[in-house]
Amino acid sequence: MTDSTPPAPPPALPSRWLALGVLCTSNLMAILDSSIVTVALPTIQQDLGFSQANLAWVVNGYLIAFAGLLLLSGRLGDLLGGRPVFIGGLGLFTAASLACGLANTGGLLITFRFLQGAGGALASAVALGMIVTIFPDSRERAKALACYAFVAAAGSSIGLILGGVLTKSLSWPWVFYVNVPLGVLAVVLALWVLPPIAGLGLRESADVLGAGLVTAGLMLGVYTVVRGGADGWSDGGTLGSLAASLLLLAAFVGRQARAAKPLLPLRIFRSRAVGGANIILTLMVAGLFGYQFCTALYLQDVLGYNALRTGLAFLPAPLTIAAVSLGLASPLNTRFGPRPVIVVGLLLVAAALLLLARLPADGSYASDIAPVFVLLGIGFGAAMPALIGQAMAVSDPAEAGVASGVANTTQQIGAALGTAILATLAASRTDSLLDHGRSTTTALTGGFHLAYAVSAALVAAAVLVALFVLRPPGQSRAADSARTADAHPAETDDPTQPAGVPAAGQ
Repeated sequence: MTDSTPPAPPPALPSRWLALGVLCTSNLMAILDSSIVTVALPTIQQDLGFSQANLAWVVNGYLIAFAGLLLLSGRLGDLLGGRPVFIGGLGLFTAASLACGLANTGGLLITFRFLQGAGGALASAVALGMIVTIFPDSRERAKALACYAFVAAAGSSIGLILGGVLTKSLSWPWVFYVNVPLGVLAVVLALWVLPPIAGLGLRESADVLGAGLVTAGLMLGVYTVVRGGADGWSDGGTLGSLAASLLLLAAFVGRQARAAKPLLPLRIFRSRAVGGANIILTLMVAGLFGYQFCTALYLQDVLGYNALRTGLAFLPAPLTIAAVSLGLASPLNTRFGPRPVIVVGLLLVAAALLLLARLPADGSYASDIAPVFVLLGIGFGAAMPALIGQAMAVSDPAEAGVASGVANTTQQIGAALGTAILATLAASRTDSLLDHGRSTTTALTGGFHLAYAVSAALVAAAVLVALFVLRPPGQSRAADSARTADAHPAETDDPTQPAGVPAAGQ
């Protein structure tokens, strides 16, 4: 199979939207699975006899496999076609979910969590690229990307809510079993509605060495972040794994610059839209995952909420994200262009995080927390669809899969960094306040204040990247088209626009 094989035409309109539903459902399952397990951890520890140190691997095993394999999975989608990679990944994820629920030892559960993460990476990495291909019409594509962005933005909050409900009403295996009927249905529908779009063929990138370098480097990098959050960043083992990860990733970049058929064509980063969007995604997600982690602890350890009430407390955020991303994001991007929408959205998120940095130890949910969740949901719901569109603004449709893998990878790296770094800062500040004689609730709240302030700083840094790296639509057309003219002489579309979204005034 070569790139000369004509792609299959997109499916008819009803099938396209059903295909979008399948792709978004699979992505939601993969995203919420990183958080749905969190509220069930105490019960899992008790039933399977986990030590406190090993319990973290129930979460980390999934995260390391998922984040480490996203980039490779996205490129496999370009080479083999998105449909078989998506269906294979979703099937593996579903089978591993069933195995996780049936696991009767800690070792088996961690092993199946690794497999679950691998399946989630395969399915998630190609979803964005398939959406770009299935929706050639600009306005329909913008709506489809808004739906996908809502899932990406709200998945973790939904996971916390669902995890609390399932653990409280049934038992911990059901946080895994819930994936089985959804996964089986999604596989059946995918076989029916996803178009068999031809891939480039493995001969177009038989870069086995590059694949090994990037997979090992990313997995080791995520492991380093996890270990640094637990053992400290000055620990010798943490520093050693960090150095090894950086060497592997540097070797991968060097390999891609020299390879005739690279696994990751570095030219996709010539577009300031793609490069800038991925930097922004990393910073924004780092800040928001830290907020989610700290707020869950604040609600339970300071305000005394149980697991179910904690999950339900997050409900205003995904509801607001849904209303904004599905109802307003596409018109706003069409009217104003992505750059101002991203900037304003990120400013609202930063403002919400600064308000959380002033939470009192005896805070009221109705007056101190719920309104901030709404404000954060407005900003995130507006910014995320525009960012996803920018990250997918590659010139060559044959590179949509790898661009999808890159965008998902940067988000996972941001999530791992945010959780590890901000949790460490919060714990350190809490210990310091306890040493100075403060009460436990006051010390915990003070630790969360520092974490929220750093989260706001990360999002503020993302605002600066949006202002100085992303270009207004009128400027970006000539500049970025000139950068890629040699490789793609026929290109005329604005690569800084979200895929298929017209610039303001067009």
